[in-house]
Amino acid sequence: MGIHHSAYNNDLNEVLLLLEENDKNLNVQDNFNGDTPLICACRQGHNRIVSYLVSRNADVNLKNKKERTCLHYAVRKRFSFLDYLLIIILMPVMLIGYLLMISRNKQNENLIKMLLRAGTDVNATDCSGSTALHYACEMKNQSIVPLLLEAHADPSIQNKDGETPLDIAQRLKFTTIEKLLKKAS
Repeated sequence: MGIHHSAYNNDLNEVLLLLEENDKNLNVQDNFNGDTPLICACRQGHNRIVSYLVSRNADVNLKNKKERTCLHYAVRKRFSFLDYLLIIILMPVMLIGYLLMISRNKQNENLIKMLLRAGTDVNATDCSGSTALHYACEMKNQSIVPLLLEAHADPSIQNKDGETPLDIAQRLKFTTIEKLLKKAS
């Protein structure tokens, strides 16, 4: 379980060591969630570790016990409590908070681009039948929806509630995303 912990906690040196010891650690799934080291790193948005694991040919399409891939977690990534705290504290100080927010968003976009380039299945569904595009719409992520559409995400896939990404955007009144999806259909 060491490599999962190291990937989750952004300990690149430990990940390197554990893979040197045994390259079977690359795609090993933990007993708790069935997460791979790549999924652990994506949950936390640790781009350097993701980049390293992808360069070692980690399987970007392995699913955990919730049937989610690393892309599901990268798209679902939210700001951490610490990020929010820093943004709130620094917002009045020369817009540093705003710049931090932009920087974190850019990091997440880069993470998703990296996974898409590595060949992750953009239309993989999880246990609720949702794709990464469903989650991007749910989270009103206007910068990620175009990335997924560019990678041929299918806006017509229905989840187990019978909702497509477009249905979600309409229900939540996210008009910009709605327009993007209608253009892609």
